[in-house]
Amino acid sequence: MAFPRLPFERNPTTGELFIRLNHHPRIIVTPPRISDAAPLIELLNDERVCVWLSAPPYPYKPEHADWWLNQKITETNEGLEELEKGAPILKASPVQTLREIQDDGSDIFLGTIDFFRCPWMAVDPRAAEGSDPEALLKENNARPVGDPDILWTAGYYLSPSHHGQGIISDALGTLLHKFAVPLLGVRRMIGSAYTGNKGSIRVFEKNGFVYRGVYKEIVEAKGKKWDHEVLDWSTK
Repeated sequence: MAFPRLPFERNPTTGELFIRLNHHPRIIVTPPRISDAAPLIELLNDERVCVWLSAPPYPYKPEHADWWLNQKITETNEGLEELEKGAPILKASPVQTLREIQDDGSDIFLGTIDFFRCPWMAVDPRAAEGSDPEALLKENNARPVGDPDILWTAGYYLSPSHHGQGIISDALGTLLHKFAVPLLGVRRMIGSAYTGNKGSIRVFEKNGFVYRGVYKEIVEAKGKKWDHEVLDWSTK
């Protein structure tokens, strides 16, 4: 089997694998790097970004970046190893970091985008009324790699310097159809965003997600519970 497999390309200088966006060819998605710590800390302390994120702590400190990057590097290395071995379906994504290629061939950190199993199973459209979300979460996480019944979601953030250019919409669409469906086995997803985050809602809708409605207090973050708007997508 030829390597790297499509849709991956390889940086001829560093050997790093990446996926190029469909409509923004200077924007690529690569594995994370330890050197991302400084721009990551700056970005996740920017109120234009962190206000819409539930997972990262605030203020975002160097120890947070070190922990997160080491975790993600381990995860993406597992995905790269699976990819190199020719696994038909991958357990982990080998690329998650958005970068912009500069005129001299270098690149700059812009943000991240990742596909992962949904942690908020109360919004599973197949869940029966009164179902236990914790039991549904355990069931979703226990499903084997490639199971079409896994409920997925996606998370992302982007430097405000590049907002309003359609980059995240392109990134979600490129990765969903060129990577997540064929190589992660994604068949059904939800999109979610804090109520009022119209930009994220538009990103999902541009990629075929169908708006479902608002779920009250389904995400706990930063010491309180938050409402989220939820959208659905599937290959069926």
